[in-house]
Amino acid sequence: MAFAENLKALPGVSHLNAIELLAADGAVVATIENKPGQTGSLAVYNHLGQIFGAITAEAAKKGLELYAEHTADAMAHPGKHPNIDRLAALVRDNDMLRVRHLFATGME
Repeated sequence: MAFAENLKALPGVSHLNAIELLAADGAVVATIENKPGQTGSLAVYNHLGQIFGAITAEAAKKGLELYAEHTADAMAHPGKHPNIDRLAALVRDNDMLRVRHLFATGME
């Protein structure tokens, strides 16, 4: 399936402002915000975190499948899709990142 179709099957993310990805030492290595251009990645990473409990190598493999046609583009053009590049690195290095959800409060 195409990425757009895969997104339709994922849980919504309107309740999130962002997701922070944390290294083993607790350092924030990336933030994916709920804003145009990142909402799809937010949905993918949120889903992976919910299903796997963290972004493990196994979760990253599933994420690469969900990104569908964008994964091939990312492999052909490193740096163009950093959220996909990150998943590929987790698979390659058999590493993992913890997920911290930053919830929308409606009080901003």
